[in-house]
Amino acid sequence: MKKIPSFTIDHIHLLRGIYVSRRDEVGNEIVTTFDIRMKEPNREPALSPSAIHTMEHLAATFLRNHPVWADKIIYWGPMGCLTGNYLVMKGELESKDILPLMQETFRFIAEFEGDVPGATARDCGNYLMMNLPMAKWEAAKYLHEVLEQATEANLQYPQ
Repeated sequence: MKKIPSFTIDHIHLLRGIYVSRRDEVGNEIVTTFDIRMKEPNREPALSPSAIHTMEHLAATFLRNHPVWADKIIYWGPMGCLTGNYLVMKGELESKDILPLMQETFRFIAEFEGDVPGATARDCGNYLMMNLPMAKWEAAKYLHEVLEQATEANLQYPQ
């Protein structure tokens, strides 16, 4: 059985940050998958399902409407382990290329006021599982503690 590349990453030493998880060729395009790691795996509590679900709605809306990057966004969604999100984008990109975009995204979430986009019974399969205050708190924590102070250790997987 083929090994899944993401299962070979040293999660014991993995920090919060932005990492290139994989690159795939799709037709004539390169697609880059990013690991947007908000929690240190197995060392701090995972994100709550309601907070990460809210962040999913807000980040996807923000990214798909971004004036510069919208055409490169393919997917934003939570990791099953609830320690972060995956961002899939067109192009052969590096973590440092999207650091400013992630700063904008998490600032948007941290400062968001109003109704969460798509949080209705008609638009979402579990619209009641939302927690905007916790999503804002987690986004601000990640923004200020990681994204605004990122070093190479937060942008390159541990070896």
